[in-house]
Amino acid sequence: MKIKILISMLFLMVGYTAEAQQVLPLYPDSIPNATVKLTKDEQPTLEAYLPIKEKANGTAVIIFPGGAYAFLAYAEEGTVIAKAFAEKGIAAFVVKYRLPKNETMRDKSFGPLMDAQQAIKTVRSEAVEWNLDPKKIGVIGYSAGGHLASTLGTHFSKSYVPNTENISLRPDFMILAYPVISMDDQLTHVGSKISLLGMEPSKEKVELFSNELQVTKETPPTYLTHCGDDGLVDVNNSIVFYQALQKNKVDAELHLFPKGNHGFTQRLPVSEWMEPMLGFLRREGMLK
Repeated sequence: MKIKILISMLFLMVGYTAEAQQVLPLYPDSIPNATVKLTKDEQPTLEAYLPIKEKANGTAVIIFPGGAYAFLAYAEEGTVIAKAFAEKGIAAFVVKYRLPKNETMRDKSFGPLMDAQQAIKTVRSEAVEWNLDPKKIGVIGYSAGGHLASTLGTHFSKSYVPNTENISLRPDFMILAYPVISMDDQLTHVGSKISLLGMEPSKEKVELFSNELQVTKETPPTYLTHCGDDGLVDVNNSIVFYQALQKNKVDAELHLFPKGNHGFTQRLPVSEWMEPMLGFLRREGMLK
């Protein structure tokens, strides 16, 4: 009921502001997988940026900032991105997902995925109130946020959060920018792996969260972008994921740049990183 009231307030704001913004609790009641009561700052949230009615096209993107699963680059890989998408008529939702911690979770490896599933469940269930097409809701993730986005896009068949309504948890598309994809030692970003899985994860956990191994023909169409000189996340993360998508005949675009290092989209004008993404969405029928 509380989230319904907040959503209604937000929806009313859209007609009067060029940029509607509201921070909603991701879970209206208890938070799954939590072993302690979280402080206000620790609680996962969904921050909504809705375009003005004249621009709205019904497409939505759920944004997962990076930060090696140790912190969130919430502004540069979250709110800045959301505002840019809203200006193009695309509703944007920034997820403040829980960072994996043994001190606050029963199993820290599933905490971020739970929040990602809850985020897409919330956005899709409230599509009418937000003037969205429930079949045009995708995700975008940066760095470790790209790992989370690709985990959501390859693990959607099993719900890790309560979902009695049986709402689809499958994104309709994925956009992955310099993403961590694999947990294999030859490819992974070590800091992200340790933060998510711990120092000595089981072989089963490593394989489960190596998303290049989890691709099927049902994996959503995917746009990937990376730099060859990325000194933090090996460019081969994007390459192996693209190859897995190709093997399973999933629509995919891979944009590689020779130079730019990690986080290169933060240093480019918005048009340079956004236009290729919009082109991909148009070709996939996600934008008119």
